[in-house]
Amino acid sequence: MNRAVSSLRTRLGSFCTSSSSPASEAWDGRFRLHKPRGQHLLTNPRVLEAIVRHAALRPGDAVLEVGPGTGNLTARLLASPVESVNAVEIDPRMVEAVTSRAAALDLAQKLTVIHGDAVETDFPEFNVCVANIPYGISSPLIAKLLFGTYRFRTATLLLQKEFAQRLVAVPGDSEYNRLAANVRMVADVKLLMDVSKRDFVPMPRVDSSLVEIRPRATMPDVDLAEWLAFTRECFGQKNKTLGAIFKQKRKILDLCKRSQRTERCTAGATGRGIILGVLDDGNDEACGDDNNEGSDRTTGLSEEEVTAFKEKVAGAFESTGLAAKRPSKMSNDELLHLLRLFNERGIRFQ
Repeated sequence: MNRAVSSLRTRLGSFCTSSSSPASEAWDGRFRLHKPRGQHLLTNPRVLEAIVRHAALRPGDAVLEVGPGTGNLTARLLASPVESVNAVEIDPRMVEAVTSRAAALDLAQKLTVIHGDAVETDFPEFNVCVANIPYGISSPLIAKLLFGTYRFRTATLLLQKEFAQRLVAVPGDSEYNRLAANVRMVADVKLLMDVSKRDFVPMPRVDSSLVEIRPRATMPDVDLAEWLAFTRECFGQKNKTLGAIFKQKRKILDLCKRSQRTERCTAGATGRGIILGVLDDGNDEACGDDNNEGSDRTTGLSEEEVTAFKEKVAGAFESTGLAAKRPSKMSNDELLHLLRLFNERGIRFQ
């Protein structure tokens, strides 16, 4: 067994360049890498091996890898005791490179390469995801993994450091946002290690971080589509108090209209639609100040309907004492409690 491992490591090492540092995995420059596509190859063997260790792979695991590139991480995944590796790659040049590399290592029988866009492609069954994710698809990919139909043990993902910090943030942190709130509703997340930008070719502008995402064994008793729509309203202006957010006239009118067509909206919020916008936490003040007057007549709502709806919103806050709190400092339990009170009063967010 030791001789086999030694032989495999020798073959892995054969992909290192003779002219570079021993801490640099080979890339022979056969084709141009596209920075806008997030094509930054991780080349430090120590980091690559650390990722595989952190993934805690088991015999019989089916691994999903997104964006294998030329196969630096793929080769190590294939060399582990897993049963199979399914790699999703959009660039046909990379498909050829990683396929050839697996063949050269006599490990092609464990590898399936799927040529396609990882955000759009249906994944085969897997129980572990290990990937150096292209920065541009971090949000939609994590949303697809956690809010789609996939069931897996862990995802060990290399992400842009700033994005990872937002992902692991907790209430009260300056980075806490809708991204963290939504992910923590369905999974436990922890930071594993930081990775220098110097460990990539070509070198990106920022450092990266490795995170572990572990879906919860028991899903929360909540309509996820409703929760996702609710957090969008709250975190659109996360540094305002909830009382101020839900007093804005335009928001009241919009919620009143949505609540009146609950059944139709709920029927349309299944499947892939639930993924859209799950983790978009960009501009905290994206909604702006909605206190402009507007006309109730343009909404088709009577003044009596709007007044009654305002009273429902006020009643929910009166029973919780949460009106003075800011979403960025609230736990998911507090937010979920408020959502349930809203829903009990017929206030809907989808």
